[in-house]
Amino acid sequence: MRTHTCGELREKNSGENVTLQGWIDAIRDHGKMVFISLRDRYGVTQVVLANTELIEKASEFGGEYVVQVEGMVRERPSGMRNLSLDTGGIEVVASQMKLLSPSDVPPFVIKDPITAKDELRMKYRYLDLRRPSMQKKLLMRSQLINTVRTYLSERNFLEIETPYLTLTTTEGARNFVVPSRNFNGKFYSLAQSPQIYKQLLMIAGVDRYFQFARCFRDEDQRADRQPEHTQIDLEASFVDEDDIMNLVEGMISAVFENILGIKIRAPFERLTYRNAMEKYGSDKPDARFDVYISDVTDIAKKSEFRIFKEAKFIKAITVPPLTRKNIDELSEFALKYYNSKISYLSFRETLSGNVAKFFSPELSGELKSALSISGEKTVLFCAGDWKRSLETLGAVRNKILVGETPKEQYKLLWVTDFPLFEWDGETGGWMPCHHIFTMPKTDDFVDPSKVTGKQYDLVLNGTELGSGSIRIHDRVLQEKMMEIGGMSKEKRDREFGFFLSALTYGAPPHGGIAIGLDRLLMILSGENSIQEVIPFPKTLTGTGLMENVPSEIEDEKLKELGISITQNR
Repeated sequence: MRTHTCGELREKNSGENVTLQGWIDAIRDHGKMVFISLRDRYGVTQVVLANTELIEKASEFGGEYVVQVEGMVRERPSGMRNLSLDTGGIEVVASQMKLLSPSDVPPFVIKDPITAKDELRMKYRYLDLRRPSMQKKLLMRSQLINTVRTYLSERNFLEIETPYLTLTTTEGARNFVVPSRNFNGKFYSLAQSPQIYKQLLMIAGVDRYFQFARCFRDEDQRADRQPEHTQIDLEASFVDEDDIMNLVEGMISAVFENILGIKIRAPFERLTYRNAMEKYGSDKPDARFDVYISDVTDIAKKSEFRIFKEAKFIKAITVPPLTRKNIDELSEFALKYYNSKISYLSFRETLSGNVAKFFSPELSGELKSALSISGEKTVLFCAGDWKRSLETLGAVRNKILVGETPKEQYKLLWVTDFPLFEWDGETGGWMPCHHIFTMPKTDDFVDPSKVTGKQYDLVLNGTELGSGSIRIHDRVLQEKMMEIGGMSKEKRDREFGFFLSALTYGAPPHGGIAIGLDRLLMILSGENSIQEVIPFPKTLTGTGLMENVPSEIEDEKLKELGISITQNR
């Protein structure tokens, strides 16, 4: 039907007769001549209507009408070229034009930048996706998938799909459950991840596996979460941490080069969990900024401030001078979200701050020397237990750095050696920090708080892109880890019995990683929410405004499934 796309024609095509099809992006009536901007996924071409019959026909058309144009390509005069378009050096003089499909008046202007509210865009997502910026992100998504697929396939990875309908477990996030029609009262769960299945594939001798896995998690939403998302999932046998990290570094480097034309430096920086926390106050640090946390416990304890004297840990960050309003806002933030109090000193011509009176000139001088302070600076303190004081200052650091220009655009790093267990004060027992399949670095479990795992998280600009680990491949050790994590034998057998059995049939050492495709694409495209890079996302409340989901089900269907609905209390 068409001979060219709307982004294809150039000066070399002058004199050719062509057929174009697309959407009317704009109509400009100049009296004896009408100009139409014809748009498709590939670009925009200017069409010229110069005869009366076509001009009259065009008067019946509007924006977003789908039309077919036949005509001849000609070069535009040098002073009338549109340098902002790839096709800006030519135009098509129409000889025929045909309506393919009319359009109602769209609920918002389909232009970049968009001015419509997010709710309206979500309701008419198929219109929102027509915008060039959205088309570009769809293209980028496809390029990302193709780059990863090529990279892994060339390294003997097999692309294998795993089930979406699986067993309901109580681990991780809440499940989306699917009732069984054939077995009333029984349910499937939509897979939160392919974790068990990819380990079973290693036990099956597949050796190297990957897929673009759809994952379903019924969890509270935020800007980098969706109830259904896609992850680049891979697993390999007979590997250690370095093997997986080196593989992923090559893959991510290929993605950046193919999509953005940027060469990423590898190997990526590696930080242990403890070092990341001590330095940045986060296990997913944004390391683009040279603002670090310092331990000032020994110095601050010498002050006359009672809270410092009694604190086990005192951490501090040094930042450019802050106003009292800035400090009050940060203090309110720390108290609201971390239940922590912020103290501060301002080093200017004179020392000031809410703890200044507790620091002698000699002690403030010692602190200034220890923190290498020159010029005017503000020092923010947080005292308390190790984790809370660091997490508080880490979050405060991130708030201060919002809007600052980073020293480099993209900073990738690994965080390793995570603790496997943390104490749960509510249950009075140990709980897994992540999942229960990570190989520990020790076989001494006398103090679970000291047990670290062969885990590695990939972080980009302060966002966790992916998490991976070397897996446990021994049933006895796997059951031991489940037991420490508070899982009873009955629960182990009920939820993981088939997997534990598989571990007794010659399971190879193996490991892997899952990388959030949507999160990676969000950063590559410069967006702040994964809603912008998913073709048909849900809102932050998990609803689909276009399809009006979730929705009620007819009574007859509920009866068929053996389900009755009670009112929420």
